[in-house]
Amino acid sequence: MAELTSALDDALSGHGRMVMLVGEPGIGKTRTAQELASLAETKGSQVLWGRCVEEGGAPPYWPWVQTIRAYIQTAGAEQLTAEMGPGAADIAEIVPEIRVKLPDLEAPPALEPEQSRFRLFDSIATFLKNASQRQPLMLVLDDLHWADRSSLLFLEFLAREIGHSRLLLAGTYRDVEVSRRHPLSQTLGALVREQLFQMVQLDGLTQQEVGELVGGNAGFTLPDEAAEVIHKRTDGNPFFVGEVIRQVTPGNLTEGQEWANIVPEGVRDAIGRRLNGLSDQCNEMLTTASIVGREFTLDQVKPHFQDHSADHALSEAEGSEQAAVLDRLLEVVEEALGAGLIEELPEPVGRYQFTHALIQETLIEEISITRRVRLHARISEALELLYGAEAETHAAELAHHFSQAEAVLGPEKLVRYSILAGERALAAYAWEEALGHFQRALTAKEGQAMDSETAAVLYGLGRAQAATLERHRRHEAQSNLSRAFDHYADSGDVSRAVAVAEIPMWAISGESTVLTQIISRALGLVPPGSQEAGRLLARHGTLLGMEEGDYDAAQDAFTRALAIAQSHGDVALEVWPESHWPGFALRQA
Repeated sequence: MAELTSALDDALSGHGRMVMLVGEPGIGKTRTAQELASLAETKGSQVLWGRCVEEGGAPPYWPWVQTIRAYIQTAGAEQLTAEMGPGAADIAEIVPEIRVKLPDLEAPPALEPEQSRFRLFDSIATFLKNASQRQPLMLVLDDLHWADRSSLLFLEFLAREIGHSRLLLAGTYRDVEVSRRHPLSQTLGALVREQLFQMVQLDGLTQQEVGELVGGNAGFTLPDEAAEVIHKRTDGNPFFVGEVIRQVTPGNLTEGQEWANIVPEGVRDAIGRRLNGLSDQCNEMLTTASIVGREFTLDQVKPHFQDHSADHALSEAEGSEQAAVLDRLLEVVEEALGAGLIEELPEPVGRYQFTHALIQETLIEEISITRRVRLHARISEALELLYGAEAETHAAELAHHFSQAEAVLGPEKLVRYSILAGERALAAYAWEEALGHFQRALTAKEGQAMDSETAAVLYGLGRAQAATLERHRRHEAQSNLSRAFDHYADSGDVSRAVAVAEIPMWAISGESTVLTQIISRALGLVPPGSQEAGRLLARHGTLLGMEEGDYDAAQDAFTRALAIAQSHGDVALEVWPESHWPGFALRQA
């Protein structure tokens, strides 16, 4: 805490810092972060939390989205406008709630993939630094070993930007989860080069501290012999120590040491014993919640609980039936709260989380694969009904559950929500996450004839690959885009065919690609003097000049595009040739 307090004081004085709390599961990373957060609040900081999730289904940048959402809930439109500036439109791409407070935002400009992501990162970093000028900020990013790649990339970016701000970044992660190939490993390699970065390793408690912990929590003095046994069995892991103490009383400490044999190998057995002491309905609710995620809401578990509630058959009218189910659900939630297995989150009302990830993991491991698939099926359908018209906003979550339930429900909705999730990831410049969504959808479509849905998958996959794959694999992106274009062109879907042809994907000088062929075909689908033709000609000119070295053909394409731009008063198109191929201006001169 002395090290962390020093980092906090540096941040408060205008020298931004980042600290990373590292250790095994149960060692106290989150608890230590909570203690630091409380201290930061007493010193005038605003604390914002972002939690990563293991089970999948979260949208890109999820921990950052949570922190920004929490901030804008209490901020007024005038304040947000001043702090976000022109970057508000970019941030709104990943946090749509911004547009509720700032409804007049225009869409951000269409840029090359790397430029788009840099613009987003710079906009968020600028906003956070500006916000910290009004009041110091502490951002807590919990469980970073489960973070998506896009979130980690922004963390690297932000860490380089906060040196002259009143920002404290605090992250936690399990070192046992991070191998050399883990995405977080690369991020840590980048962070350790920053002077403002500090790693804090949390180790187990000493034997004396184990005794103090037991005395403070259980209310009785632990004999030295028992403290020694517990310390050896748990290596001082606070969570494991707590699980041991739940099994003993002052009376049975001297009756034998079987109680000490449950940890750490049997920690899940210890949690299981706690679960066995709960009612069947409480266990059913917790099992369902474990499939939903570390965090869950009453609305998410209620449909499944309703089907298993004894009160369900007793209610005569729908209104009284729903009230009875909710009352019973609240009763079992209170039962789980009393057992210390879950805790209530501050807002919104009706949101909970498991007090430790190991509790959720234990519940999931106890479910057979068959039952797990069926639970995912029930939950996915219930969530789809719950979200209704807002289902697209939760596409990543729904795609996750429908993918886990594919054996029961089939691939139809898995593909649908994977496409939606992929498109939302592309819109947020989260290329790596988009790649995963579209690849999953393409696997589900394997063996089926080409249709508009498969073309949509290939279109999305090609764009994600264009932004992420190495040069020697660029042909994979071009191949998928070509297949999508062929389907759209052959089926008469001109708008989508043109959209494929207009994808801003750079070619390397002298390297032949299929892009020029796609654009040539697309030019035959649109009216010759249209703005679509002008954009395609501009794109064609760039590729002809850079890729094939055909400068005369490039000059001709640019000249025709310029004439179309001037006839339509299209300023963006008019400046395209000079901004994308300086040789055009030189040849004109």
